[in-house]
Amino acid sequence: MNATEIVSFRDYDLLCGARAAEPGMFAPTLVVSRRTWPSRPRVIAMSRGSFATEADAIDSARAQGVQWVTDFGYGAEVARGGPR
Repeated sequence: MNATEIVSFRDYDLLCGARAAEPGMFAPTLVVSRRTWPSRPRVIAMSRGSFATEADAIDSARAQGVQWVTDFGYGAEVARGGPR
């Protein structure tokens, strides 16, 4: 069974999760969705790694999600002169 947690950061919802990777280990999962149009969810590729607990895997997903929003989110696009 996968454990999940929704975290709000800026204009985004981060669906952070942990899935069983191997016996006794968990891998992080992340889906990022903007709260405004266009809000299509994006599955974000996670850095490889296994964690001993679901909580550690979710913490890793949260940290990588915040980094993704900071690097590639709407505010980053506007700063680069991209879509508005």
